[in-house]
Amino acid sequence: QVQLVESGGGLVQPGGSLRLSCAASGFTFSSYAMSWYRQVPGKEREFVATISSVGINYLASVKGRFTISRDNAKKTVYLQMNSLKPEDTAVYYCKARFDSIREYWGQGTQVTVSL
Repeated sequence: QVQLVESGGGLVQPGGSLRLSCAASGFTFSSYAMSWYRQVPGKEREFVATISSVGINYLASVKGRFTISRDNAKKTVYLQMNSLKPEDTAVYYCKARFDSIREYWGQGTQVTVSL
């Protein structure tokens, strides 16, 4: 069965850092584009970053602060988050996509940036 399990979320002070991990299983990881999204209660889910064989893309507001990477041998995608701001507070979700039929989501991990 397909599984995407996020970890690494937590409480951090503004200016701090956090690294999220998403461990995948049940599909050919290297063939999928991997992305991170985030969502605040009452708001639309927002694209954060993606990494695939084509390249890497980021939400403008996180460029220079966040870095997405992947380890195909470990079937894991990461999101290194530096210089965190209160507005980064959200539930962060991992997504795997091959095409419109084969798209999977994790359960999410909470990131809270607060004093």
